[in-house]
Amino acid sequence: MLNAINQILSQISAWIWGPPLLILLLGTHIFLTIRLRFIQRYIPKAIKLSFCREKEGIGDVSHFSALTVALAATVGTGNIVGVATAVSLGGPGAVLWMWLTGVFGIATKYAEAVLSVKYRVVNEQGQMAGGPMYVITKGLKLPWLGFLFALFTAVAAFGIGNMVQANAVTTLVSHTLEEQLNVSGPLLSLSPWVTGALLSLLTALVLLGGIKSIGTTCTRLVPLMAVFYILGCLILLGKHVDTLPDTCLLILKSAFRGQAAAGGFVGAGIMAAMRFGVARGLFSNESGLGSAPIVAAAAQTRNPVRQALVSATGTFWDTVVICLLTGLVVVNSGKWMEAHDAGQLTHLAFQDLGLIGPTVLTIGLLTFVFSTILGWSYYGEKAVEYMLGTKAIGPYRGLWVVAVMLGSVVKLDLVWNFADIANALMALPNLVALLLLSNTVLRETQHYLWDGNWECEARITDD
Repeated sequence: MLNAINQILSQISAWIWGPPLLILLLGTHIFLTIRLRFIQRYIPKAIKLSFCREKEGIGDVSHFSALTVALAATVGTGNIVGVATAVSLGGPGAVLWMWLTGVFGIATKYAEAVLSVKYRVVNEQGQMAGGPMYVITKGLKLPWLGFLFALFTAVAAFGIGNMVQANAVTTLVSHTLEEQLNVSGPLLSLSPWVTGALLSLLTALVLLGGIKSIGTTCTRLVPLMAVFYILGCLILLGKHVDTLPDTCLLILKSAFRGQAAAGGFVGAGIMAAMRFGVARGLFSNESGLGSAPIVAAAAQTRNPVRQALVSATGTFWDTVVICLLTGLVVVNSGKWMEAHDAGQLTHLAFQDLGLIGPTVLTIGLLTFVFSTILGWSYYGEKAVEYMLGTKAIGPYRGLWVVAVMLGSVVKLDLVWNFADIANALMALPNLVALLLLSNTVLRETQHYLWDGNWECEARITDD
């Protein structure tokens, strides 16, 4: 039964992630990059601002807290298992398409946050609420489309931000127990249930405190987990630095020529490399998805542009840096030619560090997964709040914790296909809104960034 469902979802995923959506997504990234005069050039300025923890305007959390929650939601299993899956299905060339999606996606992430902060509101509890659902409702005057986005977000959160994450970490823990600790029998079969139960308990404890509790947890966890994982990748690349130039050349060639099937992998042509590279790039950095601007709306900021630049650094760190390092490690190891299971690919690559390698990977994935589950819980509950009001937040959190447990024991392929479809359904209305409101983004950027009003408070306008 599950296999039949998975085949159907796989077919739907292949159709929905066909050329039209890829063109719309990459086209939006490139269009906004040109329209905003390569906003990526302000990344150094944005990184400096992102470390500011002082309150500088109305909002619930600081620039830094808003960024770490967004990074917590984006830096997750997509950076480890997602990259490996892209390489396994699309060949080494998928790494380049994923990276390019990140580079150009910085402009889209910036535009999303500008609009989200501009059109945010204060809810009945005195907290900030924002995101594409409010942008579409207030900016485009299309409340029905805003409702659809919120519905897609509330549902998609269970895939991209919940079950996929829990599934990846329980799978890795099982492999570690079996291969590194030589555990077998009933204990190995029980491990997904134990891991899932612990994840569910920790998630419930943090969610009780809302956005401030999530923000506090993420500000402590995210910087440490990112540095820890990046160092592990750099050590691996340094150990095999002599093959790194050939690896880079292989990635470049495969991106435009495709890569023949090898080992147990699906044959990958140019379209497959693009499809899986772009799809996993979006899964990882969420530029164009419309999720990160939901937490950007909660930030304490003087004006929309300041927080938008901070939000844009999330895509830089997530895809331009971390996903690229993972992709280089996976391809440079040569394990992609041997492995038959995408879920084990990164695990095999890290085995080159001996016992330390799987430990780095396990700890990295555990922290990535936990923080992602926390970040996406906020996205999902804000979407539910938009549709049903604040009274629905409590029941949604309860379902969220249950889904963590469920995701820990279901089949990986089924969850990945579900997540890809849900991502596309979120991206479509959000991308339409970004394109139709690009003039508003341009005017805000012109006023605050290019006309020298960087320190000014947000102005009140009718658009």
